[in-house]
Amino acid sequence: MTNAGWFARAEAVIPGGVDSPVRSFRSVGGTPYTVVSGSGATVTDVEGTEYLDFVQSYGASLLGHAHPRVIAAITEAATKGTTFGAPTPGEVLLAEAIVERVPGLEQVRFVSSGTEAVMSAVRLARGATGRSRILKFDGCYHGHADHLLVAGGSGVAELGLPGSAGVPAGAIGDTLVAPYNVVPELDESVACVLVEPVAANMNLVRPVDGFLEGLRAECDRVGALLIFDEVITGFRVGVGGAAEMTGVTPDLWCFGKVIGGGLPVGAFGGSAKLLETLAPAGPVYQAGTLSGNPLATAAGLAVLTGVTAEDYAGLIGRAEDFGKRLCQAIRSGGLWSCVPSTGPLLGLYLAPPDAGRSAPSNYLESRAIAESGLYPAFFHEMLSRGVALAPGAYEVLFVSMAHTSDHLDRAVEAAAEASAAVAATL
Repeated sequence: MTNAGWFARAEAVIPGGVDSPVRSFRSVGGTPYTVVSGSGATVTDVEGTEYLDFVQSYGASLLGHAHPRVIAAITEAATKGTTFGAPTPGEVLLAEAIVERVPGLEQVRFVSSGTEAVMSAVRLARGATGRSRILKFDGCYHGHADHLLVAGGSGVAELGLPGSAGVPAGAIGDTLVAPYNVVPELDESVACVLVEPVAANMNLVRPVDGFLEGLRAECDRVGALLIFDEVITGFRVGVGGAAEMTGVTPDLWCFGKVIGGGLPVGAFGGSAKLLETLAPAGPVYQAGTLSGNPLATAAGLAVLTGVTAEDYAGLIGRAEDFGKRLCQAIRSGGLWSCVPSTGPLLGLYLAPPDAGRSAPSNYLESRAIAESGLYPAFFHEMLSRGVALAPGAYEVLFVSMAHTSDHLDRAVEAAAEASAAVAATL
């Protein structure tokens, strides 16, 4: 059956034909390809077409798809049982591996998704401080909990509006929104500041010098907790994640993606003293039947224990070089492009030639470039050349350990051709 046939079947039984809106082709047009398998840096669809994949499950696949070590760990764990509702050695081993790698992190609790991790961390912050208000940044995505689905304005600490139908005004009444890369002035009503230390859900926006340090100082000044949402950056930008990379230590961390080796997982953590506030030791309730799932913890442990600091250094070097060459290739084809990088994370901004733009520093600047409308055409030109990018202008490119120099060369060549094809229509 074709991609169109599978998607038609999906639309009949799944809302919009997808189980997550980011998989939809609504913003780029056309019909999504339906994946049947993946291997390393590639995926194959139901029609047998192989794509060089820079989606990598939106960052979950650090080693690439179906890595033998991960598959072996999952297989061994599955033969012993898939879920127990009781403590297991695997969750202890993975927790030990995580806290060992992250300076300042002493304890973690596992959940089943990044959304759940952030939701739980915010509840913990509120419970620990006795305060209600939280502050997030415009353009940062922290999962689909009601109080975090806020369309932020440009003002510092501006009260947001619901970012989704079905979110009542009361749910976001205590959520403040500030522009990214601007340190807000807090007061003692704020329980926590929630931030992506590297913004990777408005395309890629790097923190400017002093931003994260300023947040740390401002939180300390008023007694608020600083939460790093490292669902994307955690164990992708380096051994110790963004906290190690930036030298700024938050009070709470949120993790996901990489720590599950491709299986559903999330975790939040901080100091032992702060985590004592959680039930059963403390008054902040949080629970989950599948939390610490033995398959997910086995897969995550296989990833973390199999990657060295040297591996990260090699990945970052390849990704940074790839980003520079990708930008040059697109510009040589006739479009303006900017490909910022942080560690192995790459942004991709496109605009008409002679646009006179630069790398964005906040959501409004990122959105202005996305509204040039060139990404959909570029996306399909790349897809037709066997290179799969995320079907949306606000996502980043994920280079995995499985992407070789040949893979990256192929993508650069395709980008030059795709840019020329799009530029010819302007």
